Amino acid sequence: MVWRGVIDKYRKYLPIGRNAEVVTLNEGNTPLVHATKISREVGSNLDVYLKYEGSHPTGSFKDRGMTVAVTKAVEEGCKATICASTGNTSASAAAYSARAGIKSIVIIPKGRIALGKRAQAMIYGALVIEIEGNFDDALRIVREIGEKYPVTIVNSINPYRLQGQKTGAFEVCDQLGGKAPDYHALPVGNAGNITAYWMGYPEYKAAGKVPSTPVMLGFQAEGAAPIVRGHPIQNPETVATAIRIGNPASWKQAVNAANESGGLITAVTDEEILTAQKMIASLEGIFCEPASAASVAGILKLSRTSYFNSGEKKTVVCTLTGNGLKDPNIVERQAQAPTILPADTQKVVEFIGL
Repeated sequence: MVWRGVIDKYRKYLPIGRNAEVVTLNEGNTPLVHATKISREVGSNLDVYLKYEGSHPTGSFKDRGMTVAVTKAVEEGCKATICASTGNTSASAAAYSARAGIKSIVIIPKGRIALGKRAQAMIYGALVIEIEGNFDDALRIVREIGEKYPVTIVNSINPYRLQGQKTGAFEVCDQLGGKAPDYHALPVGNAGNITAYWMGYPEYKAAGKVPSTPVMLGFQAEGAAPIVRGHPIQNPETVATAIRIGNPASWKQAVNAANESGGLITAVTDEEILTAQKMIASLEGIFCEPASAASVAGILKLSRTSYFNSGEKKTVVCTLTGNGLKDPNIVERQAQAPTILPADTQKVVEFIGL
């Protein structure tokens, strides 16, 4: 059966009109990879799976929500979308707006967005505006414009975005054979994704699709951890640009997701994030952007405590939110540089040690 996107697959769970023209890039159906080596790293109590959202059409999980948000915008007669972004939202909004044939306006913080993500928004034809401020300033401007002018905001404050993103929970359950994981770990930036997954799991349980729901584990970067600190961060700093957000739009909902599920939201350091990113690539063959690795960094950190020390084996799914090619400059700074040799076979063989 041909996959036609998350609206086609999960339409009965989504607020899409019967006659709506679906705007899709066949998003969804992303791999759930059993991380056998990382499972060994965290100990015998956990079976780790990686939900690789970097395989989406624009390279991040944002496509799940954007197909629903843009479909609803077109259904309601909108002619333009607008968003603030640290990168992934702008790329997705621009792509789906292009697909729908409507205008896309993107507001980003100058010098605070990975080049790969900015390039995506530009090539998709968005009107890209850089402001001298951070993400929170950009979102404030977007909110003010959305209140006064005929444009649709497609940040996660748009409820249809979260409706689309909750399909990630449905997919995880389907891929695990009709059951939810025991734990689900996610990076937390603007906090829409953990909110959306927690919408999805109870809904799937209520529909009789799964017998239980997971404990939700959210991980912020230490330098951009307003939820953990309990107050907004004026100038958030982290190598994980996708979660460099000082005042999350879905703050309250994220805290509710953690509390209602019996989980937590805590912080990991940049060093822990980069170590996890390298482990995911070198041990499991998956290249994710730094922010994505916060989920794995988090379970590695918790595994060094008594958090997972229960008698029976548990399943944990870690969402990897974006593709590593989104932010290759980080790898350039931390990875070993290539060795340069003459174009001589013998010298290459000698260097290899064959």
